[in-house]
Amino acid sequence: MATEMPATSLFRGPDRDASDNVVLRHDGGLITEISEGAGPASGPRSFVIPAFINAHDHARATASSFGAVGMPLESWILRTVLGTPIDPYLTAASALARSARAGCAAMMLHYTRPSGTMPLVDEARAVAKAASDVGIRIAFAIAVRDRNPIVYGDAEPVLSGLPSDDRRTIEELFVRAPMSPKDYIDLTDAVAAAIAGPMVDVQLGPAGVQWCSRPLLEAVAENSARTGRRVHMHLLETTYQRAWADQNFPDMVRWLRDTGFLSERLTLAHCVHARPDELEMIAASGARVVTNFSSNMHLRSGLAPIAAAHKCGCAIAVGVDGLALDEDDDILREMRLVQMVHGGLGFRSTWTPAEMFALAIRNGRRATGAPGCGELAVGSPADFVVIDLDRLDRDQIMPVDPMALLFARGNASLVKKVVVAGRTIARDGACTGVDLPAVERELRAKYRANVGHFAKFQRVWQPLSERLSGWFEQQLTCQ
Repeated sequence: MATEMPATSLFRGPDRDASDNVVLRHDGGLITEISEGAGPASGPRSFVIPAFINAHDHARATASSFGAVGMPLESWILRTVLGTPIDPYLTAASALARSARAGCAAMMLHYTRPSGTMPLVDEARAVAKAASDVGIRIAFAIAVRDRNPIVYGDAEPVLSGLPSDDRRTIEELFVRAPMSPKDYIDLTDAVAAAIAGPMVDVQLGPAGVQWCSRPLLEAVAENSARTGRRVHMHLLETTYQRAWADQNFPDMVRWLRDTGFLSERLTLAHCVHARPDELEMIAASGARVVTNFSSNMHLRSGLAPIAAAHKCGCAIAVGVDGLALDEDDDILREMRLVQMVHGGLGFRSTWTPAEMFALAIRNGRRATGAPGCGELAVGSPADFVVIDLDRLDRDQIMPVDPMALLFARGNASLVKKVVVAGRTIARDGACTGVDLPAVERELRAKYRANVGHFAKFQRVWQPLSERLSGWFEQQLTCQ
């Protein structure tokens, strides 16, 4: 049976004016009709827009709750071992539900920190079940690394001099026998066999070039080219990664291009320290760049050259990366920050808010494997968000473009309803498929009970963090 969604205003795409007083009908997960002039003339006002996409995330616990605050990625990533999923289903359900209630139809899970409590295929099943219960589309990639587990090079200067028990604690947490390229491809195949489907796109997920050997990256490129499987990877996120590349792999992006790693199947997160010639190569390949503005600020990574990337033809998407401005997974606020910082200078505009919104949705869907381009049109997936237009346009003094208002003052609190594949997955700030407050209470209790297991790590944290700082500043000084 078809379902009707009346709308005071409906945004189809950047090249078409918003339609007023319409009724959107959907059935079987697809939009079947959009009738103009048939919507409500009175009553609560609504603004219907394509659902958002969180194009880069990790589905992890909130980092600040574990003391991972105000530090660069290189120490933050070790500190967040305290947030290792204690229950993969609950951790994923919590992150996915927060994203869903903020208006996301799809989310990329670059799964960087497995729980270690079960085989990885079973953990992937737990994550996929959480996504199904929430009702959100996901892309899922188990992140892989086979080198540099502690620093980008020889960790002996960091570990030497530590008491033997402290050194053992660090090595037990972070130093693992690397997975061979073949074993990683086989694991990805097994995960795909277990969970891939219309709502789940399984991808390859090398963590980053500084963490992955050339044979591993070559194997990923070959498998992606042969199977068509998408790839998701971090690239040049921090100043130390830039310095490492300059010293150890100066032709890195060119090598990725020549190896066939760069392609339209690839999504690159961050690219904060990518240079103009590297952006040109990324753009020419058809790969996407996901910008994560708040995460880059939280982790002192820097300001990405997103306007320059867009100008040279890079396809831009937006991600939360688990570190939105207020750590609330508000993707709308994240898109507004990207627009405010990269949208232009003076009278020169990079894009209009409507254009920026549309490209973030379109490229985000491509990055996550979600079907369609994100426009609201007959035959497209019924993935849309209903915004409270009375609250958005709170003064109602004169007609104002609701998309302009959305980028002036919008946030997740204005989301009244989220529909994905025709299913209402959130309404009035609450998820319909899972009880998010109950999930978070249970998860919080589990973490509180488990935190004592990391007592040794907490004891060694201060000397470790000081040694990390010294290593990176001495070994990898940017030119």
